[in-house]
Amino acid sequence: MTGQRSRAATRTRAEGGLPGLVAALMGLTIAAVLALPAAAQQDGETIIRSHGYSFYGDLSYPPDYEHFDYVNPDAPKGGEISLYAPGTFDSMNPYSRKGRAGALSWMVYESLLGETLTSGAPLPADTYGEMYGLLAESLEYDAGKTWVIFHMRPEARFADGHPVTAEDVVFSHNLFLEQGLPSYAQAVSRRVTGAEALDEHRVKFTFKKGISRRSLIDQVGSTPVFPKHWFEANDARLDEPRLEAAPGSGPYQLHDYEVNRRIVYKRNPDYWGADLPINRGRHNFDSIRIEYFADDSAAFEAFKAGEYTFRSETNSKKWATAYDFPAVDEGSVKLEELPDGTPPTPSGIVFNLGREKLQDKRVRRAIALAYNFEWTNESLQYGLFEQRHSFVQDTPLQAEGKPEGAELALLESLGDVVPEAMLTEPAVRAHESSPRRLNDRRNLRRAMRLLDAAGWRVDDKGLRRNADGETLTIDFPIPSSSSATLGAVVESFVSNLKLMGIDANYESIDPSQFTMRNRERDYDLVFDSYAAFLEAGTGLMQRYGSSEAEFSLFNPAGLASPMVDAIINKALDAQTRQEERVALTALDRALRFERFMVPVWYNDDNWVAYWDIYDHPETLPPYALGALDFWWYDAEAAETLKEAGAL
Repeated sequence: MTGQRSRAATRTRAEGGLPGLVAALMGLTIAAVLALPAAAQQDGETIIRSHGYSFYGDLSYPPDYEHFDYVNPDAPKGGEISLYAPGTFDSMNPYSRKGRAGALSWMVYESLLGETLTSGAPLPADTYGEMYGLLAESLEYDAGKTWVIFHMRPEARFADGHPVTAEDVVFSHNLFLEQGLPSYAQAVSRRVTGAEALDEHRVKFTFKKGISRRSLIDQVGSTPVFPKHWFEANDARLDEPRLEAAPGSGPYQLHDYEVNRRIVYKRNPDYWGADLPINRGRHNFDSIRIEYFADDSAAFEAFKAGEYTFRSETNSKKWATAYDFPAVDEGSVKLEELPDGTPPTPSGIVFNLGREKLQDKRVRRAIALAYNFEWTNESLQYGLFEQRHSFVQDTPLQAEGKPEGAELALLESLGDVVPEAMLTEPAVRAHESSPRRLNDRRNLRRAMRLLDAAGWRVDDKGLRRNADGETLTIDFPIPSSSSATLGAVVESFVSNLKLMGIDANYESIDPSQFTMRNRERDYDLVFDSYAAFLEAGTGLMQRYGSSEAEFSLFNPAGLASPMVDAIINKALDAQTRQEERVALTALDRALRFERFMVPVWYNDDNWVAYWDIYDHPETLPPYALGALDFWWYDAEAAETLKEAGAL
């Protein structure tokens, strides 16, 4: 198997060895030349003008940059890349609160400041916390960041030929406030006080005073821009599912679909921004095809048969044992383990804190002890994963040991919202278990003592009941499209819960039903994810804060912690990268202390398998695999495989 060198390389994250990550966090430069925005005086006010945006004002690429360092600027255009998606879809509107949106359906829209094509992460992928102009050729803002004016590119066009104007930007901003997710709308409306089209190609946003300057300019700069004329002509809403897609201004547009079978996006041959420096070496495929399958087993068989050609593997059993089919042996299919410099996604078993029985931290600690990572990893996952402890695992932000120095001072300054244990005890880490047997008796005994102390005692039938005679029940749904490995992990976890006397049940349900239950928080436990963070932003409040905890889809636990809120506010108020780093380390410590998630496994590589018709830059950027963004099609290799009958 190829790619062993990359596995060793990515482990250097734990030692602070990724230059892109450390530079972003420590304020070091990545490029040889630091491109500082220009500042000037206007009516006694300092005005900053720039081709991009960073909160601290430092940009790695100068105004005259030709392309991002990690792309191949001469990458050939052409061919198709195809991948798979699990389950079903019934809408091509990715912003509706109803239905299941088709994969990558949001990809057709662009924003004022550019984002990675398929992940929505800021560009470029070799830095963190920087954004460069896309629909906007430049921006200007006051030193206090109370307003920003974006100067838009007059040549920008939607796929139907209509120009992209400042009116479209204002319309899109208001559409999200009126019809978008409530958690998003509330968060933005509290910070953005106005959106105004100054003329056809200049749009101004004003921001509330007396709040953090974080996530203001970058927030409005990254909002997707929709065609106002299309929405009005079709009487369309943002919050309704529909299969007709509004034309976007992006390089790819919806070409064809068959509900629950496939979606095809094609590169717009008249794409207005093809020659921009931000796009050079990117968007290299003529088409992107997504094939839908009911489950991962069917999808894997289809990949072996060449029905689709690129696969990001997340199933350890398959990666360890299933890639021994003839196409791999013959070299027609390549296997690579490619570096992943981002913090691993904080995935795990999430508690619904809206359930009264789960509000007692002792109960949550007891339930967590039912998860045996060591046995699961060795017996079900071929020893290929690492145990996750942190929300920013293997980065310089990860909290270690007891708080000291500036971090301790920050926590002490917050007063009574910080428990004494946070100040005196080491950062919470995932518990250790025996790899020899699933039901680690030592941990089960600890768990049962915790349940006893919480008032859930065993009755004469072996079930846990409280003083009111109520049974401790746990409902744990998972989508039927999940891998067999995840089902086995959940089943083994639930079996340990039953040994404790908990009436635990997991059920595999239809993906659409699971989506609905997930949105309505109709579960006790759910396998879900939060977002890792490398910088402060008001998105932290959306994900981890109290204000939208009751309904935010980004906060599946419903976490509402005054301590977490206070630390996030400290991070948002940080004036230097060092202050920001201290606050984010404290945030990691606090999130782990709240124990609202059972941390599971992570992989420090990208496992990818693909038919040998693609190529990629020799050195990948730390923050994006970029298969759909800056890889390219090798027409000669594809023809060789076709002549050999492999494809």
